[in-house]
Amino acid sequence: MRRALAAWTAVVALATGACGSTSDEDAPGDARLRFGQAVAEQPAARLQPDVVVVGGGGDAIRSVTADGLTWRIDARARHARDLAPGKVMFVTDRAVGRVLDLVEEGSDLLVTVGPVDLTEVVRDGTFDKAGITLGDPLIYLAGQPLWAQTGTPPGGAGKSVRLRRQDDRPAQPAPVRGGAATTKALGYTVYTSCCTDGVGAHFTYDDGGVRLAGTVTLTFRKPDASFHLAIGAGKVTRAEFAVSGGFGIKVDFEGGIQDGRNHRKQFPIDADLSFPIGQLAGIPLSFTVSQTLTVETAFGAKLGTIKGSGEFGLAGSIGFGYRDGSFGPRVTDQFQRKSSLLNSLTGIPVGVMGLVIRHGVRFTVGISALVFKAGVYAELTTSYGTTLGSALGAAYAQCRGVAIGVQAAFGIGYSILEPVVKVINKFLSLLTPITGKPIPPIPSGSGLRWPHTVYQNEEVIPDAEVCGRPPR
Repeated sequence: MRRALAAWTAVVALATGACGSTSDEDAPGDARLRFGQAVAEQPAARLQPDVVVVGGGGDAIRSVTADGLTWRIDARARHARDLAPGKVMFVTDRAVGRVLDLVEEGSDLLVTVGPVDLTEVVRDGTFDKAGITLGDPLIYLAGQPLWAQTGTPPGGAGKSVRLRRQDDRPAQPAPVRGGAATTKALGYTVYTSCCTDGVGAHFTYDDGGVRLAGTVTLTFRKPDASFHLAIGAGKVTRAEFAVSGGFGIKVDFEGGIQDGRNHRKQFPIDADLSFPIGQLAGIPLSFTVSQTLTVETAFGAKLGTIKGSGEFGLAGSIGFGYRDGSFGPRVTDQFQRKSSLLNSLTGIPVGVMGLVIRHGVRFTVGISALVFKAGVYAELTTSYGTTLGSALGAAYAQCRGVAIGVQAAFGIGYSILEPVVKVINKFLSLLTPITGKPIPPIPSGSGLRWPHTVYQNEEVIPDAEVCGRPPR
């Protein structure tokens, strides 16, 4: 397994050098690309009364922290002085959020924001677009956000100190063209790719006596999307969203333990794969593909290995329709086993080796960036649970189990992973805001959301009680 991990590390390093550099030479330098598309001076859509549209678009932005919380903007930009805690800042499609804190520093304003729902920005408006294609994405990397770091949380363990708003936190790097980039989170190195034959992530982990390497992919061919969204009096009255392309799922992994400790890590893959749409009714919108990853080890021995791979056809298209309170999922199921994950399981388990890998892919049309994205979305989360029984004493058979579940989530609004929300709220609690009052915690979600089960199944061989059930 050591050789396989080393080989993958070399592949990732080469690919990163070719496609994932964040240097100024490789990155688009235009402020409109780096910080997003500007709002029209007189948008046809009607905005909420507490929205402050700051003029200048990306040219008014100096930088943004890796966590997307604090934006440094030109204090001389039109309407910048109208910003205040409680207002909604709207500079570009990426620089939008509820103002939590604001401090003047020289000729700049440091504006700390929280997430907003689309209906907190738009009061009345209709937006629609067909034939959105996923070609060559613009990749926005977070860099080193708070929630991706290992070790002591911001401010120390329970230590309340005044934190600086930006200068002691890394900034987001410039975006890059192409479909590949490398990120790091909680000890994992993740190489993400899109969109020739799917969107996926290759991950590696080597720490504390545990080694893992794997690739998870939502496969598709020449996908395109369409959407329609109508907002009236600050409420969604109609929404339709569809993404087609013939979807499938694919996984391969190998892992091992040697006197190590089990863990559960859940995190967003901090790379927005963005396809700018432009202004609709004067509001800048983007189509964005984002991913999450959860890995949970349940290695019941101090020494052992497990390896497997599988591929399945899933659905022709995914989407939903909503009108005046009525919702309906639109999923064309086409489940087909192309290669068996169960039959592929191999390894040398001294005890039971269990592993759960969960891969989420979200398609969003909307505003804001990274974990704060809000709009119309469709998400597919695939869970692969595997077990391999002890080889000791198993003269006739070895227990193997697989549980596969594919859950869809459709919505209008935003949702953030709970571990990320906890880190953000910890940071906000340590700020001394300009108002002198504590900043209230941000919620993990807002808007409308509907779950839908696409596929669920489990298999165990041999079919014996002693083999138990695979993890989910």
